[in-house]
Amino acid sequence: MAVSDAARAAGSTALSIEKTAEMHVAAGAAPGGASLVGLTRDQLKDSLAAIGVPERELKMRVAQLWHWIYFRGATDFSEMTNVGKELRAKLAAAYTLARPTVVSEQVSKDGTRKWLIRMPSTGPLDKGAEIECVYIPEVDRGTLCVSSQVGCTLTCSFCHTGTQRLVRNLTSAEIVAQLIVARDAIGDWPHATPPEGAFVPTDGGRFVSNIVFMGMGEPLYNIDNVIDAIGVMSDNEGLGLSRRRITVSTSGVVPQMERLGAEANTMLAISLHAVRDDLRDVLVPINRKYDIKQLLDACRAYPGLSNARRITFEYVMLKGVNDSDADARELVRLLKGIPAKINLIPFNPWPGSKYECSDWERIERFSEIVYRAGYASPVRTPRGRDILAACGQLKSETEKLRARARMMAEQGIGAEGVYALGDGE
Repeated sequence: MAVSDAARAAGSTALSIEKTAEMHVAAGAAPGGASLVGLTRDQLKDSLAAIGVPERELKMRVAQLWHWIYFRGATDFSEMTNVGKELRAKLAAAYTLARPTVVSEQVSKDGTRKWLIRMPSTGPLDKGAEIECVYIPEVDRGTLCVSSQVGCTLTCSFCHTGTQRLVRNLTSAEIVAQLIVARDAIGDWPHATPPEGAFVPTDGGRFVSNIVFMGMGEPLYNIDNVIDAIGVMSDNEGLGLSRRRITVSTSGVVPQMERLGAEANTMLAISLHAVRDDLRDVLVPINRKYDIKQLLDACRAYPGLSNARRITFEYVMLKGVNDSDADARELVRLLKGIPAKINLIPFNPWPGSKYECSDWERIERFSEIVYRAGYASPVRTPRGRDILAACGQLKSETEKLRARARMMAEQGIGAEGVYALGDGE
């Protein structure tokens, strides 16, 4: 599996490093243009100015809309009782509060929910991009895994999402809209209730308390929109998520890491997965651009890094590939001096993959070596495997899911019926 030094220097091997987007949408734009859901404050201000709201009123009107859209979860302008009737009519004539379309919802036996979401069309040649978003509930938290691209820029060999073509970046509004869709679906608004039988946190807190940018795409190749989306998600007058509960995962786009820390001030996760350049070149091909030393140097320089703000290193356990005692000891050596937590991820199988998950005894031994060196090394419990919602499994199988959704509708089967139908893989 080694890649030659000459090939590394040339920056190309049989495996490509990155894909080219099939479509481009301006950063910050809101495809479709009609819905105000997901917009930043500046975008809302521009939308209001476009329908004739006087400059002197814009700040106040933005605050009103912000409250209704992001705090109360309003779905119709008629709900905005402190907005004048005339302005509500203008808003309704020009815009909507429509969410992206939920094409299908799958519910795992462990309570994990996966949505296939279709975004509005960007033009006559676009039927609407589709992405996947996953909700992972626990007793004391609810984590939403969001996508940042349609498809993925990178070609990581163990990742199902990496086998999909890259269509385009998601806009900041489309990223935020995934959180809105999730909160609608699980009743995470004031005076709303979760659907019957749903598994949601029971500690009295928010149903969505954490966000991880670990869905489809490489967030740092869409950094402008990711930063804007984080700004909306963390605004205390609206969605109100703590930036310390938002984690952005990267495969190692070194040039953008400092900007992410300085401007977004979120937690950072690194998809490491190997301790040698020759192996990481194959597992995570972007390593041929930014090798392990460059990546770890950028980690040490990450703004705000401290014992209270540790970097999470993600390490997928691949049988006979990266799971030896020697690999564990080298991992510890590489991370020396970096406040870190190491997430060991049992490999989640997907159709056509050439890898297998490490044996449980091997994972425990690896974890023990890391733990004895002073690092937290939790083994991430696979969630949503039965609906291909686990780490590395996301891929919008649009044709198949559309057919399944039609069949379910024809037969009167709801989301709970996914179990009876099986995954079809």
